[in-house]
Amino acid sequence: MQKITTLSSVLRRFIQGGSILSLSLTSLWVDAAGIPTLNEMLVRANARELIGSANSANEGTVLKHQLDLRTVYRPGELLETVPGLIVTQHSGEGKANQYFLRGFNLDHGTDLRITVDGMLVNQRSHGHGQGWADTNFIIPELIGNLQYMKGPYYAHQGDFSSAGAVSMGYLDKLPKGIASYGLGQQGFMRGLVTKSHEVGRGNVLYAVELLTKDGPWVKHEDFKKFNAVLRYSQDTGPTKFNVTAMGYGGNWNSTDQIPARGVASGFIPRLGAIDPSSGGESHRFSLSTALQHSSRYGITQFNLYTLHSNLALFSNFTYFLDDPVNGDQFSQIDKRFQSAMNVDHLWVSRIKGIEIENTVGVQFQNDVINNGLLSTKERQTLSTTRKDHINQNSVGIFYQNSIQWLEKFRSVAGVRSDYYWFDVNSNLNVNSGNRYDSMTNPKLGLIFGPWVQTELYFNYGSGFHSNDARGTTSIVDPKSGDSINRVNPLVRSTGYEVGVRTAIIPGLQASFAAFRLDLDSELLFVGDAGTTEASRPSKREGFEVSLFYMPKDWLTIDIDYALARARFSDDDPSGNYIPGAIRGVGKMAVSVDNIGRFFGSMQVRYFGKRSLIEDNSVQSNHTVTLNGQIGYKIGSNVRVILQGFNLLNTHAHAIDYYYASRLPGEPTAGVNDVHFHPIESRSLRVNLVANF
Repeated sequence: MQKITTLSSVLRRFIQGGSILSLSLTSLWVDAAGIPTLNEMLVRANARELIGSANSANEGTVLKHQLDLRTVYRPGELLETVPGLIVTQHSGEGKANQYFLRGFNLDHGTDLRITVDGMLVNQRSHGHGQGWADTNFIIPELIGNLQYMKGPYYAHQGDFSSAGAVSMGYLDKLPKGIASYGLGQQGFMRGLVTKSHEVGRGNVLYAVELLTKDGPWVKHEDFKKFNAVLRYSQDTGPTKFNVTAMGYGGNWNSTDQIPARGVASGFIPRLGAIDPSSGGESHRFSLSTALQHSSRYGITQFNLYTLHSNLALFSNFTYFLDDPVNGDQFSQIDKRFQSAMNVDHLWVSRIKGIEIENTVGVQFQNDVINNGLLSTKERQTLSTTRKDHINQNSVGIFYQNSIQWLEKFRSVAGVRSDYYWFDVNSNLNVNSGNRYDSMTNPKLGLIFGPWVQTELYFNYGSGFHSNDARGTTSIVDPKSGDSINRVNPLVRSTGYEVGVRTAIIPGLQASFAAFRLDLDSELLFVGDAGTTEASRPSKREGFEVSLFYMPKDWLTIDIDYALARARFSDDDPSGNYIPGAIRGVGKMAVSVDNIGRFFGSMQVRYFGKRSLIEDNSVQSNHTVTLNGQIGYKIGSNVRVILQGFNLLNTHAHAIDYYYASRLPGEPTAGVNDVHFHPIESRSLRVNLVANF
């Protein structure tokens, strides 16, 4: 992966009037959430420029051209361009993806912070799971670049970033309009029209996307979604800004995870569902703006957004365990208004001849949430388990500086303080209440080199994730009536890392990082409830290696591998393995372009075994998948692309869990079993893309 020049380095060169060579200056001015908001990034594949700028071995940028050559079954899989990150799905297409990184089963985003165009995608105190990060609203053609960083070492990254943070920025303008139409197996059809126009001193960009998909399932998903974007931006003078409106809507049927015993006995087919009435509908509408002002005093950035989202999700993971008559289907409702404002200022000062690059910022967020948990049958309400109105507010303050102490030694130090307020009004009064919590976390990075185009990194930092507001005030289980303990609002994580980055071989960029991460409380997915809950303290140790090789201007090879050991750090008779925690992950992508009219790519992904129970007596199998595409340029403005998914037609599992469920005729206590969601069978799609 190409790595991004740090913001401090760009600021120094800008203020001193130096050139930035092959980097677009404004593309690296980021908002307080840490993502570019105003311009497309231009980075040439010159590995020499990466050394001397990155603050760790685990951060980088994936360029638009690399993203365009990826073959992805769903938009969220673009995130698999991040080394060590796996993106999958355990239910219907309209749900948020499931993420795996650095020894975590991150469920729908518990410790992976995702931002798009400055807006936090993760949703706290969500009806289905803490940190819910639904990326279905993303239009891949509009992404200018994808930036990533891992570990709690970055002062501008807050909640949910302990394992890593990924940010994507939309383009302000397109070189040409795009009209795309795709057809494929499994009921796939997609249409997209997007174009930008000069209006006055700025640009107007619009995009409209429509998609339908059935999938290979016995019960067709009948997934339908629309996406729309309208953006105005100005990119001239010392003050630049954009205003963006986005809209998304989707509805679908779900084939949830199924019991292995049901398939083995012939009770259901491998692509079947126990409860075919599961599914959901969702929408998301947002309005955002970003502004930056540059002067001799530095760069001031301002980011403001508000969004409304709505989700109604119907799931059944235990079938007839709790209710032998009506079944165990339940509905999770989440309606929210989320608003945030981020402000930061960057400047350079000099003390006794030593140059200090400074960043200070403030981040505000408010969520007004209405959650519901209902017992349902065929999407009809039978009873209400709980309803909650939540008002959650937070303020984050951070400072970071970078100092070049010696020619071959620099440091990056920072501190971040976060303050959270929770106000829960529940239909069960004893579970209502108010909580407050705060946390301060230091960050430190030491960078040595470069020597022979090689740098060494030592990183330390602590971070956090927030817990669901309902868990911070609840003292009674609303379903069973049993007493429960309240959870801590904020949970600390502490990370350590050593790494190396080298560009000693022409055309090759390589990095290696060994890490450890401790969590005061693990967030675990509960398979029979379909949600996450706070659990025991944990620790993870592992390493990652990433290679990006471009031996010719028409060939790129991208390889990464990660291995992690995840354990609960306390003693318990049940065992210390963390259910679902990923061990080994490997990926290789090969892309060919600029060789005439043909272009193409191939991606191999290895998804390693996971322990499914604390004593490690039950494990998942590993999975290997192969995707690819080949394209032909009919002319300068028209190309046709054939894409293939799961080309090996493997019958492996996208995800596995182990818990108790009950099929008709089984004991009332249920049967413990592996429950899995199959990988979609092999399918092909043809896309016709025209520029205008």
